[in-house]
Amino acid sequence: MDLARLTDRVRGALLGGALGDALGWPIEFQRLDRIRIEYGPDGLTDLADAGRGGQVTDDTQMTLFTAEGLLRGGTPEDLHAAYRRWFATQRLPGPVRNPDGWLSGHPFLYASRAPGNACTSGVAQSYRPAAAFGADGPVNPHSKGCGTVMRSAPFGLIGLAPAEAFRQAAVAAQLTHGHPTGYLAAGAFAELIARVTAGAPLRAALDAVLVRLDAEPAGLETAHALRRAVRTAETEPASAEAVERVGLGWIAEECLAVAVYAALAGADARAALVLSVNHSGDSDSTGAVCGNLVGALYGLAGLPADWCALVEGRETTLQVADDLVAFAHGDRAALADRYPLPGAPLPAAPAPAPVLAPEPAPAPTPRRASAPAPTDPGGRTRFRQRD
Repeated sequence: MDLARLTDRVRGALLGGALGDALGWPIEFQRLDRIRIEYGPDGLTDLADAGRGGQVTDDTQMTLFTAEGLLRGGTPEDLHAAYRRWFATQRLPGPVRNPDGWLSGHPFLYASRAPGNACTSGVAQSYRPAAAFGADGPVNPHSKGCGTVMRSAPFGLIGLAPAEAFRQAAVAAQLTHGHPTGYLAAGAFAELIARVTAGAPLRAALDAVLVRLDAEPAGLETAHALRRAVRTAETEPASAEAVERVGLGWIAEECLAVAVYAALAGADARAALVLSVNHSGDSDSTGAVCGNLVGALYGLAGLPADWCALVEGRETTLQVADDLVAFAHGDRAALADRYPLPGAPLPAAPAPAPVLAPEPAPAPTPRRASAPAPTDPGGRTRFRQRD
């Protein structure tokens, strides 16, 4: 694939994820009937109608910090350090004067919008090496929330072979989620992104991922979820009800399956994104994962341009995409200032003030009182307690 086409796909994958995140965020935690009452029988179909100015959430934030961890060394320890930098953005009002790296200097990343419990509790712990695949991981061993999948697209965008993208994403997912389904679903998504970005048709890429999952004894839940998504897309008209038969996205394998279903059933990127968020579940995460996938499939040129113009932090997201492409082509020298390697001195901050001009971000819109926080099947409140 020529460089221009590859760049378009990598840019599409990252900005597409932000699009889906921004589209799903206003209706996350709302039931489908409430969404239809508020936005009409087709649900929320236009980012301009979302009322939050294209805001992104922890899904986009953690994806960008995953990319940063890969660009600043790429080891599991480097990814852990990157996620710790993300965790700092959730506790501080804005960038410090000399932030640890270029990405941490962007004010829009300091918004805290319902980050998942397993992600925050996991990165708060010291680094612990991953377990062998199939065993419970050392951190949050019973958690398989979608926080593993929603941040893992960059492993498929940095030029790794599909099998290596799978391995590295699954290892890094164990930094926060130890359930084998949770981390293997992240690996499956990274491999899927790697194959689609390289030009494979979506169904062919899925078939290859399913072969790998079938070979993993702990991969069966994710394989079953993906096969359910394919079967539903092939046998039923596209609808929100069909999405909910595939899953609600709270757990990793269902989040991936909903995204795959929407990408298969939607006629284009816009239709897929609308399908991926209009349901009673974790709408911003399913939207983000679907956006990563359709962005890699259709490229930036295939995404709705009017929506792209609204996305918070879009220039930063596109710069990170370009940096991933440069890194994949061996151009490390151009990235040294933005992504210092461990032990390298940080670039001095310009005086007298802030390191970067802030990208304007609209004031957060309170969640509507008419949409009570739903509970999962175990009765636990889901608002601000996602995994």
